[in-house]
Amino acid sequence: MKNILFAALLLFVGTTLFAQETEANKALFKLPNISVTDMNGTRVNTDQISNDGKPIIISFWATWCKPCVKELTTISEVYEDWQTETGVKLYAVSIDDSRSSAQVKTLVNGKGWTYEILLDKNGDLKRAMNVNAVPHTFVLNGKGEIVWQHTSFSEGAELDLIEVVRKVNAGEPLSH
Repeated sequence: MKNILFAALLLFVGTTLFAQETEANKALFKLPNISVTDMNGTRVNTDQISNDGKPIIISFWATWCKPCVKELTTISEVYEDWQTETGVKLYAVSIDDSRSSAQVKTLVNGKGWTYEILLDKNGDLKRAMNVNAVPHTFVLNGKGEIVWQHTSFSEGAELDLIEVVRKVNAGEPLSH
């Protein structure tokens, strides 16, 4: 009987601690302070990224990643409308290393993307944000806090993304 009570107590304490830890993990966090560059080689500190209180999309991608290019091309077709409607700003963070990063500017210009393009050649930002696969997309609220993230891309995923941006822009809670 003592063993059953002890096991029940351990289960209760463990569940309570796990629930508290899960709630703590839901705490919003901001971008880490990592130095990356733009396509012109100018240093950009990521903790300075802002959008005058409007939502921000940060999309990690690579030139060799076909779903990444498809996602950013699909969004490009509606990006101006999204900006007009919500004021959202998109930062496309290339994780191409020093060997393939020379292709970024050519691809971006060829596709006509108007996003802010950042280069994370050393993978410092990717590691700090625990990006293990691309595409990996984050949405930040007007305070610069990460409120949503998603990996992969499939047709129609941009519709889910704009819905998240609309809710964030309106200050509505996101369902998890």
